[in-house]
Amino acid sequence: MSTPAGAWGAQLQADGTVRFSIWAPACTQAWLVPQDGAPVPMRADGDGGFVLDQPAAPGLRYRYRLDDALVPDPASRWQPDGIDGPSAVVDPAAYRWRHDDWRGRPWNETVLYELHVGACGGYAGVRAQLSRLAKLGITAIELMPLGEFPGARNWGYDGVLPYAPASAYGTPDELRALIDEAHGHGLMVFVDVVYNHFGPHGNHLPAYAPVFFRSDTPTPWGAAIDFRQPRVQRFFIDNARMWLHEYRIDGLRFDAVHAIAPPAFLKTLRAALRAEIPAQRHVHLVLENEHNTASWLGGDGYDAQWNDDFHNALHVLLTGETEGYYAAFADAPAAHLARVLGEGFAFQGEADARGLVRGEPSAQVPPQHFVAFAQNHDQIGNRAFGDRLASQLPAARLRAALALTALTPMVPLFFMGEPWGATAPFPFFTDFPPPLDAAVREGRRREFASFAAFADPQARARIPDPNALATFELARLDPGEAEAGPGAEWAAWFADLLAVRRAQLVPRLRALRAQGARAIAPAAVRAAWSDGTWHMELVCNLGTTPVAFEPELATPLGHYRSDGGPDASQVPPDTTALRWGRA
Repeated sequence: MSTPAGAWGAQLQADGTVRFSIWAPACTQAWLVPQDGAPVPMRADGDGGFVLDQPAAPGLRYRYRLDDALVPDPASRWQPDGIDGPSAVVDPAAYRWRHDDWRGRPWNETVLYELHVGACGGYAGVRAQLSRLAKLGITAIELMPLGEFPGARNWGYDGVLPYAPASAYGTPDELRALIDEAHGHGLMVFVDVVYNHFGPHGNHLPAYAPVFFRSDTPTPWGAAIDFRQPRVQRFFIDNARMWLHEYRIDGLRFDAVHAIAPPAFLKTLRAALRAEIPAQRHVHLVLENEHNTASWLGGDGYDAQWNDDFHNALHVLLTGETEGYYAAFADAPAAHLARVLGEGFAFQGEADARGLVRGEPSAQVPPQHFVAFAQNHDQIGNRAFGDRLASQLPAARLRAALALTALTPMVPLFFMGEPWGATAPFPFFTDFPPPLDAAVREGRRREFASFAAFADPQARARIPDPNALATFELARLDPGEAEAGPGAEWAAWFADLLAVRRAQLVPRLRALRAQGARAIAPAAVRAAWSDGTWHMELVCNLGTTPVAFEPELATPLGHYRSDGGPDASQVPPDTTALRWGRA
């Protein structure tokens, strides 16, 4: 195939050559530097870029020399030796797919399982878990960001080469084999992509393409990426295309899109991807967006957004914690949760208790366009010690939370190990070189200084060093826990829970609409949904006394309780109950 103008990276051509392309508008000259060969001059493309068509084979290792600087390819498809090594040419068509007829699964069937590839043992370690996850009722795995990052371990949000799957996890074809095998188990594969910033170490773009960034729009990570630039847009659109076509990914989760400016790029991105997806293929596009821009969801918009409001209100009810961003939900957590269940977002343009205004009206957005979770990588790892709810709550209370997550008509997401009650922490970890390692360690500890438990410097000193290997080792997941003892009991309970969702919600998910939700006690909510003929009503009681659950169904057909109890007119503490039947 031929490479269109404006593309990035090393692209194999139909005539057997490779087209090497880079945008370096601050430079006057560029060379391709093969690892075992002489530099070859590249020609200017008239738009700040440089191009070279050169005979080369997959596996060739190379760098670019831009004026006097030697750099990796910013669109490298593989960095065998990490961010500081040479880039490598990859043939994306060389892998032979075993499940070539896979077309994905519809959105209404989605049950997400978020995981960190490194903490699961690399691509091979994740492959070993696929059968177990499918048997539990999981239908999609979501991989935390894969772009090449500094060092041997990282959450993934410090990536600097987004086209290159992390070499610490395996080769590009080993990633394809993981995806291929997942498809064989009926599992979709999502990838979390980071288009709002680059990591703090190893990003060379500011040196040779300073206009890739804009100084007038600061972000928590520094100068914003300038999405007004066509070549910048092309860099990220082509990256998304790579995941969907070269790796056959079934869905993308776009990290922190509230930091993308102008936001019109998100419409451009979505339109470009949708235009290339065949009608018979299911591909899902999901946002993380603190602004709660409801108008971007559903219809010809994005498939869904992670619903932090669901988590935040639920977490306050579960734990009583009210510091940090939980302060916005501390005044009336049950009322906030009820609004989420009935209307999508808790904040729809109003100021919260901290005076922050965010959100748009969301009651018109069907519930399937929200992703609900009791935990995820952020909500665990952003805690000082990365402790999970399973180490904080009684089992019955946690099961009530997971049942609420699974039995709303939103799309549920569970974090790795959650289905079997894993208690291993998931702390924040990195592998930066000096002096950045010390800056990250001390910066992380300063972040917690405003929390009562860490007001004392000695208490903050106990927060794990993100760069220590021991911190990463804490996060390693042992999937064998699900095979015996309490883990096996949890897993069986969880599989039964997802079986209820699969039978009662999934067939009707697209048509279900909220029929009202309200707080019925300081720590209990009641909500109902209907598709016009079929009705479901739910009560989640996280209080200390039973709450009433009088039936409103004309013809009740079934029920479920997270504690395994019978249908009754009252719901005990730490229990979620669901009824369904004809309206």
